[in-house]
Amino acid sequence: MKDVRITVMKKVCHDDLIQKYENPIDNPCSMEAGQTFISKNGLCPDGLCISAWESMSAFVMALAYGAKDIYDGWMKNPNSVMISCNDGFRPVSFLIETIG
Repeated sequence: MKDVRITVMKKVCHDDLIQKYENPIDNPCSMEAGQTFISKNGLCPDGLCISAWESMSAFVMALAYGAKDIYDGWMKNPNSVMISCNDGFRPVSFLIETIG
């Protein structure tokens, strides 16, 4: 099984949607561009947002087990995918790629 690097590429904040629809929350998303995490044995890395993990875990597992070209030619690196978490207020884009 391969290790998989998860890199936070971009975080967007839709303040207009937050103001209109979200109840105040104590701990909004703490992911920041440039953060990296390593998944070993297909497990969620410490410190990675659990909600984001739920959006990407199937892709991490597929890459860890050797899947390639998941997007059928869309990615320049066939050992990678670009995934966004499911937070509609603060979506975060992650580059997920095998290492080693």
